[in-house]
Amino acid sequence: MAKGAALITGASSGIGVELATLCAGDGYAVILVARRADRLAELAENLVHEYGIRARVIAADLADAAVRVALLDQTRGDDVEILINNAGFGLRGAYTETDWEAEARLIQVNMIAVAHLTKLFAKDMLHRGSGRILNVGSTAAFVPGPFMAMYYASKAFVVSLSLAIANELQGTGVSVTVLCPGPTRTEFGMAARIGDSKLFEGPTMTAAAVAREGYAAMMAGKPEVIAGARNRWMILLARLAPRTMLARIARRLNSST
Repeated sequence: MAKGAALITGASSGIGVELATLCAGDGYAVILVARRADRLAELAENLVHEYGIRARVIAADLADAAVRVALLDQTRGDDVEILINNAGFGLRGAYTETDWEAEARLIQVNMIAVAHLTKLFAKDMLHRGSGRILNVGSTAAFVPGPFMAMYYASKAFVVSLSLAIANELQGTGVSVTVLCPGPTRTEFGMAARIGDSKLFEGPTMTAAAVAREGYAAMMAGKPEVIAGARNRWMILLARLAPRTMLARIARRLNSST
């Protein structure tokens, strides 16, 4: 029996590309969503050629609520079995100096879009009695993040929301998994202007390695996965430390090298 489709947001680069490739390699049709249509078209062509699957490209700005609702309508005939909420971006700077319009957009993309799309697609999945949702969080979710305050807070929201919904959906055939990568070498660092921060001085993971761990956890129906053994140990220790101390550490990491 042919598999259904996997819808991947933020599919134009980094972890999103790797997750789309894993879905295609498993025989799922892919629906690639991001703002950069040219990048999506190139990826779609490569996946069709490599894996012989169907691929659709939807150029969309997920900060717009109407666009998110339209996305559900556009894909109703595709039998979306997998939803991967990967779209997101960071913003660096002192909170009193960063642009509010940019932060409001971050809230819409990193938080509201994840919550909205999860709600929209989970309803259809529940009706069918099957489906998998992967929300991409971050190890930033577990600590306060001076000089990236809104980004860290947005990922805390994603983790908390995902784990709560995963619990609600137990036994329904629909699973929710949250993937928490640490520093990863992608375009994210450049876009968020953190490529020169101490975050990237130590070991980092590749987007492909992060995607493999997230995909495996999603297919196994696990509620949460922290990518990388080193990151798992660091978060375990962070859970035992005072949050004020964690904020001081994050402040140093978010500063320039």
